[in-house]
Parts: sequence; C-alpha cells; structure tokens
Amino acid sequence: MTITDADTTAAPVPTQSPYHSTYQHRVADYWNAEENAVNLELGKIDDLYHHHYGVGGVDWAVLDEDHGGSEVDPVRRRDRITAELHRLEQAQADLLAGRLGPLSPADRVLDAGCGRGGGSVVAHLRYGCRADGVTISGKQADFANEQARKRSIDDRVRYHHLDMLGTGFPSGAFAASWNNESTMYVELDLLFAEHARLLRRGGRYVTITGCYNDAYGRASREVSLINAHYICDIHPRSEYFRAMARNRLVPVHVQDLTADAIPYWQLRKQADHLVTGIEDTFLTAYENGSFQYLLIAADRV
Repeated sequence: MTITDADTTAAPVPTQSPYHSTYQHRVADYWNAEENAVNLELGKIDDLYHHHYGVGGVDWAVLDEDHGGSEVDPVRRRDRITAELHRLEQAQADLLAGRLGPLSPADRVLDAGCGRGGGSVVAHLRYGCRADGVTISGKQADFANEQARKRSIDDRVRYHHLDMLGTGFPSGAFAASWNNESTMYVELDLLFAEHARLLRRGGRYVTITGCYNDAYGRASREVSLINAHYICDIHPRSEYFRAMARNRLVPVHVQDLTADAIPYWQLRKQADHLVTGIEDTFLTAYENGSFQYLLIAADRV
C-alpha cells in the first residue's frame, strides 16, 4: 500500500515530535480510526477504557445460562462475558498500578501510550496522584479528557496529544511512569531514554508487554501475524533488559504473566460479539513458547 501526502496529513502525529516518520503517521491513523467493540463495549461498563488484555483466572460460569431447563438468554450471556473480560483487564491494570508505589497525592505520574485513558484513572484513584497520559492519537486524547471531565478529576488527570519519545515535559518531573502494551510501537532505546529523563532519581518505571522469547529463536509465525494485525514490531525479551541497562533503568521485579494471560484469551475466543480474529494466534503463540507476557518494574538510578 502506498502512503500519499493526503494519507499522512489525515492523522497527524504530535507537532512537537522529533521522530516524525511515515510509520508514526500509519500508527496514528490506525488508532484515530479504531472503534473495536472489544475496547469500547468493555469500557462502557464503568467508564474505564483499557487498551490492553487481562490476567487471572476466569469465572467460567459466565458461559452457563441454564435457567432450570429454560433456553439460554443470549443477551445475558453476552453481557456476562463482556463483564468478565473487563474484570480481567481491570485486574491487569491494578497489577501494574500496584508496582508504581509508594506514591502520594503530591506525586506526578506518566502514562506513556495511554490509549483511551483507563490506566491513568486507575493510578489516580489508587494513590490520589496527578497523572498525565500521552498518546499519538489526538482522538484518543480528546476522548480520555472528556472521561476525566465526567469524573470531575480533570484537574488531576490530563491527557495530551504527544509523542512518548519526546514529550517536552520537564526533566525529573515524575515519580513513576509506565507503558502498558505500547512499547512495541517504538524503539526501546529512544523510549527508555525519555523515561529516564522524565523520572526523578529513584523513580519507578513499569511495563507490561508482550515480547518474543529469545529461547525459542527468531520471531515465530504467530508473532509476525500479531505484528501485522496491530501494525507493530514486537521486541525480543532480551532487548528490554539491554535497553534498560543502557538508560539507567535497573529492574527490581520481573514477573512472567504468560500463564495468567491465557485464560483471558480462551474466554475472549468465546465472545462472538467481541472477537477480532487474532485470538487463536495469541493462544498458539503463548502455548508454543514463542511469545511471552511480562511485567518489568525498574528503578531510575
């Protein structure tokens, strides 16, 4: 597919970005146009819109709608599956937020690649801190700011149409920062250099991410299919630790969430109203060992 000038101006990347590229325009265009039910329907439950996956055990009873021999109510079954998927995604957001502390209302945190903003709200509600979310999608930033206004927290939680590789925020201004399933859209050295600049000494950086398993070898067919589906470039596990070491980020906690992620995908596969066609690919990648789901927490030194 050829990208024309009209294509790239339809979804502009942030004007302050020092890393303008055709690829960035493609990514911005993707997220400005994205209206997947799996993101929007789950968020409508409690106005927490997440752009990531879930972890933990599934309550498989949501698939059962046996009313003493009566027919299954497809609407109720659909709603219960949606609510359970959202619960698992919220559990993932809570898991990440729990690794950011200790934080206080006086602290400021950065949600890099914030999507529609759910993670920033989770952190604010947990710690009372000020949160700034940044996204390459102007549409996402506008949506997230409207959600903050509806919650009357827009004085503490704000979203910006900015490039997370060059935000323009003051150096050392943040006590904590994170990426939740957004690192695969950027070069890790550029990303971690910006986080290291923004974090105060001793500040905490956390990421939850999918990465390909170096022990498996090169990226598998399934990883390549995921890259094509989301217009991203999944990094090998080893590169996270090398790039962190080069940018003054020292891991203090690493957690393999792969086994905890599989039930989410098994349930999502049953959600006919939410499937996107990538579910089997994720399950195969996790199960054949070529793909891993990791949480990494690191201190800025």
